[in-house]
Amino acid sequence: MKQTQLLKGVLEGCVLAIINQKPVYGYELVQILRQSGFENMVGGTVYPLLQKLEKKGIIIGETKPSPDGPDRKYYTLSSLGLTALNEFNEEWQSLTKNVHQILKQTGADTID
Repeated sequence: MKQTQLLKGVLEGCVLAIINQKPVYGYELVQILRQSGFENMVGGTVYPLLQKLEKKGIIIGETKPSPDGPDRKYYTLSSLGLTALNEFNEEWQSLTKNVHQILKQTGADTID
C-alpha cells in the first residue's frame, strides 16, 4: 500500500496537531510535514485541507504582516478544532493498538 493512501486518513489529524503547537501559515505547515518525514508533501494537498478545516470552523485563519514579504494567513485551532484533535488522538491510539495486535498475532511484525 502506498504511503499516500494511508496519509489521506491521518493528514487532518497531523495538521491539527501541528497547528495546536503554535500558529502556523500554509507554507510553513508544508515544511514541517516534510521535515517530519512526509518528504513528498505539497501545497496542493495542504491548502485545500486548510480551506476545508477553516470553512468547518475547526481552525481559524488570521492574516498578519510578514517580515519577509506579503501578508501570511496564520492558523490556530478553534475549540471545535481542539475537540477534533482529541477525537483523532483517541481514534489513532485505538487503531494503532488494533493493527499492532493483528501484526503481532500473525507474526507479520517480524517480517523483514
